[in-house]
Amino acid sequence: MKIAFATQDLNRVDAHFGWAKNIVIYEVSQDGYQHLQTVSFDGELKEDGNEDKLEPKLEAIKDCSILYVAAIGGSGAARVVAKGIHPIKSNNCEPIKDILVKLQQILNGTPPPWLRKAMNKGREKILNFEEE
Repeated sequence: MKIAFATQDLNRVDAHFGWAKNIVIYEVSQDGYQHLQTVSFDGELKEDGNEDKLEPKLEAIKDCSILYVAAIGGSGAARVVAKGIHPIKSNNCEPIKDILVKLQQILNGTPPPWLRKAMNKGREKILNFEEE
């Protein structure tokens, strides 16, 4: 399962989604986690009502199941959810590595329903009623 993190310093979830200079993407499984990609963004990222700045970020996270942010605006959250990605607000600039370790532990236990759904992103069942 791919997990994205909005970050300024590449180590903590310390960025608003729209203002994030970086999106760090990891693959997480029961066996561990692996860094896949860091996507960096330039230009004017501050709050300005310009929703077009979200498009490159939405494209970067399109294959992810979960997005961790320090904050996210209502329209940004709606666009993330519309792509089938579960946004999670992380408090206190939590270290990305700590979140990854917690996720791995949860995956090795009994994940809550929302996380089981996120784990199956891209592997949804396709029902073929013609065969029955």
